[in-house]
Amino acid sequence: MFGFIRVAAVSTKLFLGNIDANTKHICSLIQSQKEVAVTLFPELCITGYTMGDLFFQEIVHQKVLEALEEIKKCVMDGVVIVGAPLWYKERLYNCAVVMQNQNILGIVPKSYLANYREFYEKRWFSSGKEIKDATLLDAPFGTDLIFRYQDFCFGVEICEDLWTLKPPSFAMAAAGANVIFNLSASDELVGKHAYRKELVKTQSARIVGAYVYASSGVGESSSDLCYSGATIVAENGSILAEGERFVFDDVVTIADIDIEKLKILRRSETSFGDADVQAFREIELSCLPEPKDIRRSYTPHPFVPPKENRDEVCHEIFSIQSSALARRVMHIAKETKLVIGVSGGLDSTLALLVCAKVCELLHKPFTDIVAVSMPGFGTTDATKKSARKLCEALGTTCKEIDITKSVLQHFRDIDHDPNLCDVTYENAQARERTQILMDLANEVCGIVIGTGDLSEIALGFATYNGDHMAMYNVNAGVPKTLVRYVIEWVALRQSHLKQILLDIINRPVSPELLPAKNGNITQKTEDIIGPYELHDFFLYHFLKYGAEPKKIVAIAKIAFEEKYDEKTIKKWLKLFLKRFFANQFKRNAMPDGVKVGTIALSPRGDWRMPSDAKVTIWLNELEDGC
Repeated sequence: MFGFIRVAAVSTKLFLGNIDANTKHICSLIQSQKEVAVTLFPELCITGYTMGDLFFQEIVHQKVLEALEEIKKCVMDGVVIVGAPLWYKERLYNCAVVMQNQNILGIVPKSYLANYREFYEKRWFSSGKEIKDATLLDAPFGTDLIFRYQDFCFGVEICEDLWTLKPPSFAMAAAGANVIFNLSASDELVGKHAYRKELVKTQSARIVGAYVYASSGVGESSSDLCYSGATIVAENGSILAEGERFVFDDVVTIADIDIEKLKILRRSETSFGDADVQAFREIELSCLPEPKDIRRSYTPHPFVPPKENRDEVCHEIFSIQSSALARRVMHIAKETKLVIGVSGGLDSTLALLVCAKVCELLHKPFTDIVAVSMPGFGTTDATKKSARKLCEALGTTCKEIDITKSVLQHFRDIDHDPNLCDVTYENAQARERTQILMDLANEVCGIVIGTGDLSEIALGFATYNGDHMAMYNVNAGVPKTLVRYVIEWVALRQSHLKQILLDIINRPVSPELLPAKNGNITQKTEDIIGPYELHDFFLYHFLKYGAEPKKIVAIAKIAFEEKYDEKTIKKWLKLFLKRFFANQFKRNAMPDGVKVGTIALSPRGDWRMPSDAKVTIWLNELEDGC
């Protein structure tokens, strides 16, 4: 379903040394996994990791072989990976055995043996690092194996392999593996789990893939050490699922990995393809079970940082915006004035705050900011007052220029009925405001600061050569759902601005181009083009992960649960797609503006597409697939 692969990382209840009991228990766990494509067990799970010199006993060797025969009989459609000690040419190897459809598909030996402090693996095992093109138990044997089913390709490494200078998973990923499975027996120490978790998470990011980790639990010997049974599933730098530790029973951690997303990320990050590729034997898998649902969570606001690091991220965003504008001012001349149209809305407020920060950085007087309020037919007293209060609190140069007379004269010039509140009625006001700002900038030797945000740029919700145009846009990389949080971050640090900014945050988004009614806003943007939280969600998954429309609908239903039904999501996604394609011509002519996050729409940088591309196949897929 939509390229998802369901995996299970299992820390099984262990009967140390009782291979028969372990075999029976592993088989029961295998049979209980439904719709799971790959089930991963810990390192040496058939015997236990802490067997010591008992590994050399012939009875252990025979029982391991019997166990593998029994386990593979239980393995059907889904892949199962178990850990076992196996002899090859009179040497013992710590192995991962990969099975499917009652067959052993491949055996991967551990490359790097832990042999320091509490670890003595070289006492019993040999490194399999150099084993390639070999066969064991009538199956491919070596560290040169990867396993594939369609776009899903995985490699296997064992415990210490991950902790080394050059983990085998790097070579596997370069050869095409997008998921790595790690069978582990990692003892627990104070602080070690946090490091281990970060290691798994970071490795998934470095390989632009997923990393599935299963470690042995408290059933291992506690003569000198304790094992916690850590289970982790990470995807491209994020933890998808993590199991409870220190449990005296089985822990099964299930997660759905988005193979399609990983494929898109690797395609778009072209430096990934520059890595040296080693030769691997690629083992073909049979058809894998597919999940009938999606078991993962999605944040409804992917651009908004979580609470625990929101302050840090908002500070960074604000610093990027202000530093970029300061650099542009320094390039022109330090005395350059900053001319900005202020409406009392979110976007112009954030841009004005950035301008104020630039004045601080460059030790310029705040009067170098020329803040211009340009009330028109739809301007309300509330927004006008907010704009004026903010400008006065900051100490900017304030101007108010009413545009109604000049726009009415323009209507007469072009013979447009002023009572006809159509697109001409609205755009004429936007272009008049831009003309005023441009001319004022010439007059005071300044530059016009753009205020349009990333969401508006994506939707083309700007008047071409009106508010679409500026000399530098500080908001071009900030989506609408994030603007409020950056303003709030400033508000909580500027007590003299706090109440003004909070009032602005709590006001509905509106271009105020249509006449007000009884002093109230009649034109609410989200009534016209839909909720910005939906559009930002669409934008994020459409651009960052190349998600197809039907997949966006499916994950939006998960993210927003009962807030929006499928019909509503499809309605606004259809509008998003139409507007995104139709308005590329505006983006192709957009002014300079700083990139803030991983998604940007500058035609000179992140996003290039023809202005006349057709949206047809995306709309057809939306209709056919949902």
